[in-house]
Amino acid sequence: MSVEALAALIRELPEELRARALTHSSWSEDRSESYERLAYLGDSVLALAIASDLFGRFEEIDAGGLTKIHNQAVSGVSCAEVGRELGVPEMLERNQPAREEAIPAEVLLAGSRPLPEVTEALIGACFLAFGYQRTADAVAAAFGPRMEHAAETRVDHKSALQELLAQRQARVTYEVTSESGPAHARTFEVVAKVGSDKVGTGLGRSKKAAEQDAAERALKRLGG
Repeated sequence: MSVEALAALIRELPEELRARALTHSSWSEDRSESYERLAYLGDSVLALAIASDLFGRFEEIDAGGLTKIHNQAVSGVSCAEVGRELGVPEMLERNQPAREEAIPAEVLLAGSRPLPEVTEALIGACFLAFGYQRTADAVAAAFGPRMEHAAETRVDHKSALQELLAQRQARVTYEVTSESGPAHARTFEVVAKVGSDKVGTGLGRSKKAAEQDAAERALKRLGG
């Protein structure tokens, strides 16, 4: 499995450090002992590890293309997928305390942010324990399939938005709100909606391009 090297590092983590990476703020009296600070660190380690790998992996792609691949590869959806492969949900459930104030792991995992944040926290913990290079190599291997997929579908923001909303038990629809320009060079405006809420507006030379633009803007707004 692509995550095996990262999974091995997580197993080797000092118990205290691994426990902190798996501790929600409601599970500890001291918020600084939760996974939040480690997630902040892990987010930066992940970003640099993926950027460095992309730079050498796709020498023919320009900076704009690399940015699109990077954004998709390190998105919340991507982190959540890697987290599931690593068994993060099961780790969280095992680490859940008996405190009355503690939000149950099951409730946390129903949200869109805890799973990717804990995955980032574990990456941050690995960086502290094993240093950058060893952690970065494991991270690049774990996220490699996401990088390859993003390179193949680097403008497929619609799929990413659909996956994000599926986790929230919601769905997106697209509506063409205007068309302008001559027949041979039409410009379409499309609105992405979740229920009755407008979550992104996009423009494009085709309806599909406008939908992609609207989906990209919706992802940014919704934290994907």
